[in-house]
Amino acid sequence: MGNHSTVAEFILVGFGGHSGLNIFLSVLLLALYTVTVVGNIGMIAVISADSRLQTPMYFFLKNLAFLDLCYSSVIAPKALLCVSTGNKAISYNGCAAQMFFFSLFGTTEAFFLAVMAYDRFAAICNPLRYPITMSKRACVCLVAGAYFSGCLNCSIQTGFTFSLSFCGTGRIDHFFCDVLAVMQASCSDTFANEMVMLAVCGAIIVGTALVVLISYSYIITTVMQMPSTEGRRRAFSTCTSHLVAVSLFFGTVFFMYAQPGSVSSPGQNKVVSVFYTIVIPMLNPFIYSLRNQEVKEALRRQLKKKGFLR
Repeated sequence: MGNHSTVAEFILVGFGGHSGLNIFLSVLLLALYTVTVVGNIGMIAVISADSRLQTPMYFFLKNLAFLDLCYSSVIAPKALLCVSTGNKAISYNGCAAQMFFFSLFGTTEAFFLAVMAYDRFAAICNPLRYPITMSKRACVCLVAGAYFSGCLNCSIQTGFTFSLSFCGTGRIDHFFCDVLAVMQASCSDTFANEMVMLAVCGAIIVGTALVVLISYSYIITTVMQMPSTEGRRRAFSTCTSHLVAVSLFFGTVFFMYAQPGSVSSPGQNKVVSVFYTIVIPMLNPFIYSLRNQEVKEALRRQLKKKGFLR
């Protein structure tokens, strides 16, 4: 890839602004990232420690928490360093690595949310076959398939983007090496790259969103046919958290990547990017724990076990 570039490093413009704004952003980013790390590690620890949560749904939830932790960690520490110290340089290889892992974890999360929707479909619509359908081997294969799909997409996106030529100052108008922002920093024609990104990301977003929509259409039909009001309430309660997480993730990602780059502005993209790279990974543990009685009970049992509660 080095043959296509005369740039040894890039400059991440970030958010700009005066020193007062940078101090505020530093504190905000540090607080958000700290809560993200604590929340997701806490979710992983609670699910791993509680024997009652060793089910497919919580296996996927634990993996989602790990994914959110990695997803945010690819972006937040470097963004925090840029804002707090003013050192906005990132090496050519560092930028490529950041794009690769960000795309890997972001794409994998989209497939994960689709897998979790399928898990709820199997549990609610085919409960008798659920232990067979979502066996341990099937769960591991679904997780591996999600990561494989993420790896395939990030290889395409990173390879195509860094086959472009970069010259001049290597100025990236973003706070991390996002595909769109890096393409805009290139001195090559990026039309083909934009079309590839639109086609591949559009197919992933639409495909995974369709799995979610189809799964939940069957779930809603099945739940509405249940004779018991309590049964309907319990069935819906296991799906509400996932639907909130899906809406937040797919809404922001569709806004960013399923449209041509020409219709969005850098300032707009930065705001939306903060939301889905840092805020959503921070919110997910709360979304899944606050509306999930089993997780709250498991957390209470662990706190009692450690002597923090009586």
